[in-house]
Amino acid sequence: MSGTIELDRESDPQAVRGYAFYDWGKSAFETSVTTAILPVWFGVLFLEANGLTTTILGKSMSSDAIWSFAVAGAALLVALVSPSLGVIADRRAIKIWWLKILTYVGAGSTFLLFAAPFLPISTQWIWLMVMFVLANIGLNGAGVFYNALLPHMGKDDEMDRISNLAFAYGYFGGGVLLVIHLALLTMTDFAEWATQFAMASSGLWWYGFAFLTFKWVPEPPIENEMESLGIRESASLAFSEIKKTISERNKFRTLFIYMVAYFFFIDGINTVTALGGIFGTIVLGITAFDLMITIVAIQFVAAPSAILFTRLAKKIGTKKALTMSLVGWVVLCFAALSFAPLELESHDEYQIQFDWDEEQNVYTVQMADDNVPQLAQKLQYDESEFNEQAWARKWSRFLPVEIDHRSDTMKWTFYETNSDGEDVTYIMAIQNPSVSDITALLSSMDESRFSASISGGSLDSSSNIGVDHPTSLGDGKLDAIPEVARDKVWQPLGLAVGFQFLLLGCAMGTLLGGSQGLARSMFGQIVPETRSAEFFGFFGFFGKVAALIGPLLYGTLTIMYDSRVGILSISVLILIGAVMMRLVDIDQGRLDAQEEDARNRGLV
Repeated sequence: MSGTIELDRESDPQAVRGYAFYDWGKSAFETSVTTAILPVWFGVLFLEANGLTTTILGKSMSSDAIWSFAVAGAALLVALVSPSLGVIADRRAIKIWWLKILTYVGAGSTFLLFAAPFLPISTQWIWLMVMFVLANIGLNGAGVFYNALLPHMGKDDEMDRISNLAFAYGYFGGGVLLVIHLALLTMTDFAEWATQFAMASSGLWWYGFAFLTFKWVPEPPIENEMESLGIRESASLAFSEIKKTISERNKFRTLFIYMVAYFFFIDGINTVTALGGIFGTIVLGITAFDLMITIVAIQFVAAPSAILFTRLAKKIGTKKALTMSLVGWVVLCFAALSFAPLELESHDEYQIQFDWDEEQNVYTVQMADDNVPQLAQKLQYDESEFNEQAWARKWSRFLPVEIDHRSDTMKWTFYETNSDGEDVTYIMAIQNPSVSDITALLSSMDESRFSASISGGSLDSSSNIGVDHPTSLGDGKLDAIPEVARDKVWQPLGLAVGFQFLLLGCAMGTLLGGSQGLARSMFGQIVPETRSAEFFGFFGFFGKVAALIGPLLYGTLTIMYDSRVGILSISVLILIGAVMMRLVDIDQGRLDAQEEDARNRGLV
């Protein structure tokens, strides 16, 4: 057991660094594993083992559905047990002990992701899912005790600096390793061994820097520490104390108002960060390279921004600085509505390009492989929906597609190997096509998300852009906003959508650096130190439940209307949280916490 420290102490620089290094370590999992690499690897292994779907509990499920259920299940499990764990941790000096145990679970499971290729192909995807769920349980569970240490790290007026410093360490640490991983994957053409290395090194990175936390951060002392209890007694105590905590909402009015405000604004912020990549690729049509560059940019912008928000909070106060960041998030959501890819102007900007070969007297077709989305892997049975697989099969004579024998579905083919074993651009010659065939193909794309253009021959300058193509605007409820922005701003300035998305990412990074750190800091200032784990357990519960509701709201409104309406709904959540911040009296909250600490320490 680590040594103890004095209550209400000044911060210890080495302990603060140790605290921050935990964020540095765990961010490798949050960036390299969760965001950038593992979802793609999971999808590939699932497809190799099952094709499009597999049956679980009598239900046919696709890989993305299984992935989302696994993540949600892990988050919900930790959310339900967090308050109980917090209650026990406030009665015994076991915060660091639990942090170690859950880190072993999280970092160890992350490391073991690398072992999937050594298993039979039918179980590789299952191994990834199980290890990822365990890693999430370790991460989210450890977060309860890690956050609960914050009020013990220094005085109230140091909370902003310590919390934001830890987040800055996290952004920078995760960014450094992500750059290394992306460089390695790019240089090896995403070789499997490089992916395995990324998984294993993320686990070692997490544990290696967490070791500094265990070494330098002492266990906070407990007043009147109780004896160890059995499982039944511990559960009984936990539930009785949780019931007591909820009944004390009037006693800690400021704290409970803040938790409700936090529920709304963290719901919105987490949804934006979680779904930003999907919005960029599906709605805006950015490339995978643009997405990776933006993820890296977010990490390195967020790190210094966290420090800048610390200075701002010191100057104007934590509450005002946090509220300013929330207003910034609302503005950012509205700004995201205006982003739109530029209209296609030249032949080589289209995804499917037909070119007339004068010498051979044939059309050839090739793909602009840097901006063609994969064909949908879900077979659609609703006749009102455009079925990409059926469309690709019907027109396979005119398109560079082939059958993926692992799943019996059509896929785009960008490369073929020549006699020298070198990769060359795939170009397919269409022998003696009729004008009616090519014209019919273009017409068949009306309801699709693809674009095609013809250069030369009798059909020169013919083209078509499907209604769901990212550049097609006008049928959405809020499309007037991006249309005006494209015509008045993006097109005249020549700012491509990849650059627009990078601007969005940098703005997100700027606000992340302040909102997350200050939100945790403000909670730490108004939580009694003697009950920090208990209340941070509720803090974690609200955060995890919010993580489930936000995406559900976005998805529902996207289905009912479109993605931009979904983004607008998220801005409303953040706005509600920002308005509720006006009701939070941080000075009264600090006073309530001090009075509770005095009672628990027998001083009154």
